Amino acid sequence: MANGARQAQFKKLCATCPLKDRCTRSKTGRVFSVHAQYDLLKAARDQAATDPHWQAEYRRWRPPVERAIAWLVAKGNRRVPYRGVIKNNTWLHNRAAALNLRRLINLGLTRTGGTWTITPATA
Repeated sequence: MANGARQAQFKKLCATCPLKDRCTRSKTGRVFSVHAQYDLLKAARDQAATDPHWQAEYRRWRPPVERAIAWLVAKGNRRVPYRGVIKNNTWLHNRAAALNLRRLINLGLTRTGGTWTITPATA
């Protein structure tokens, strides 16, 4: 294949297989496409499944990233509202800036004179 993908073809084996009807509807037999980066993807999946350092890092950063994405797409903002790349790019940057500002204010951002400071909330 042109993009480096490979194929696993089971055409001859499917001809006599008793489970062919459950596996494929193809008259000639089953064909699997194997992604060009399969080995790299498999190594990454194996690392994610077995490496404690990778899992700890993932657990550390998954909640804030997912939370930020949830805030970004909340209230009907899953789709961009305008036609055109420039308008939507401007809208997205403004939305992200507004969400960041809201987060900073919730963390205690205040302005005294000309200085902005974050005063952590006391528990």
